[in-house]
Amino acid sequence: MDKYLIIIEKSQTGYSAYSPDVPGCIATGQTIEKTIVNMKTALKLHLRALLDDGEEIPSPRGVQSYLEAEKDSSGEEYFITHIAIESVLSEKLPV
Repeated sequence: MDKYLIIIEKSQTGYSAYSPDVPGCIATGQTIEKTIVNMKTALKLHLRALLDDGEEIPSPRGVQSYLEAEKDSSGEEYFITHIAIESVLSEKLPV
C-alpha cells in the first residue's frame, strides 16, 4: 500500500501539516490528532480534484521524501507520519 509522508510542525496556535509529495496540500489543527484528521480530509479533496481535472495523482517518493524533509528542516519542532493513499481515495467526502 502506498503512503504519503506527512510533516506536522508546531505553530503558535496548534499544528500545521503538509506532504512533500503533494504540493499545495496543507492542513491545520489544535492538536496533532486533529491535524492528521484534517490532513487526511485535505488530501482526499486535493487528490479527487486532481482526478476530476484529468491529472495524475502524485506518486509517493518513499525514503526520498523523508530525506528531503530532514534536509529542509530549519530546526523547528516537527513530527513525521504517513497517510495511506488507498484510505484517502476510498472514503467518502465529508458533507
